[in-house]
Amino acid sequence: MTRIPHGTSGEPNPLRALDLDQLRRRTSMKWRAYPDDVLPLWVAEMDVPLAAPVARALTDAVALGDTGYPAGTAYAEALAGFAEKWWGWSGIDVGRTAIVPDVMLGVVEMLKLVCGPGDAVVVNPPVYPPFFQFVAHMDRRVVEAPLGPDLRIDFGVLEDAFRQAVTAGRRAAYLLCSPHNPTGTVHTAEELSTVARLAGEYGVRVVADEIHAPLVLGATDFVPYLSVPGGGSGLSLMSASKAWNLAGLKAALAVAGPESAADLARLPEEVGHGPSHFGALAHTAALRDATAWLGALLAGLDENRRLLAGLLAERLPAVAYRPGDATYLAWLDCRALGLGDDPADVFLRRGRVALNSGLPFGTGGAGHVRLNLATSPEIVTEAVRRMAAALK
Repeated sequence: MTRIPHGTSGEPNPLRALDLDQLRRRTSMKWRAYPDDVLPLWVAEMDVPLAAPVARALTDAVALGDTGYPAGTAYAEALAGFAEKWWGWSGIDVGRTAIVPDVMLGVVEMLKLVCGPGDAVVVNPPVYPPFFQFVAHMDRRVVEAPLGPDLRIDFGVLEDAFRQAVTAGRRAAYLLCSPHNPTGTVHTAEELSTVARLAGEYGVRVVADEIHAPLVLGATDFVPYLSVPGGGSGLSLMSASKAWNLAGLKAALAVAGPESAADLARLPEEVGHGPSHFGALAHTAALRDATAWLGALLAGLDENRRLLAGLLAERLPAVAYRPGDATYLAWLDCRALGLGDDPADVFLRRGRVALNSGLPFGTGGAGHVRLNLATSPEIVTEAVRRMAAALK
């Protein structure tokens, strides 16, 4: 795979564009869930202005009164172009895509295509909490295959989970988080090829949540699951939502490999009615016209993860932090602080910093917190100062 170098676009760092007073005027979940004396570094919203090409696409649509239902394949075409330019992957066939309301609802629809009520869905905890919630809500069983101590897939554990999942000849799926949330692990081509081989051996269908794919930092390469040998029977969910801060503009794409095209073709037509037309316009503009903005963001995130590592080493050396190669989320091991299973509660009550508790992330989450790095260096610095003060 080839990849565009980041931080060379000449665009200003969007993480430095807004101060705390401006951010507190926002009315979204991140800024309204807690009182004003709390620094919110929890839910996956970024403290950035909208990329100019995305803003133009939306204001142009407003000027035209273009507020109807989504239509056409522009979003899929933009994703295909982005994938080829950014990851060196030309494997997205627009004819094997479908628009869905968002990634998690797309995951639900893909799981409905490949397994049934009571069947098992394998996940790799600690992992994004909605994986558990949505799977349980659709009457599937979660089978955990926890990551290893290195926060990578443990293939012995994964194979055992696959074996358990298909007991008595039942269908099963593997919900792969790639890149992984909350650890920031980027699975290698070799690892994903092993996933595909094991899935093929056990008859497990892979559904890959690749929403964080554009947010790979440094010199690491993102490898699309559908691009590896044997991955063509998988289904992927992709979106511009996380990388361009478009959570409020709903739209995502389901992408099928060559061997799973018939499965995707069974997707009910009404699923495509759920995405927002504004969402499709915004995501298309982001993928097609706002890659320079993304490059500047990635450079800023790389600075922030190094800043956080330095601040923790200085102020909270007992906190273990292994900077991930993707996402803007930091997974912090606070077990050595002696704060119990839920240190996020202590940091909130005593330090007035809102972090995600590790407990909802499943096995491996106790004693951990997830911190959102997608903010200004000043806010990161103040957050660590408050966290340290909470221990005194």
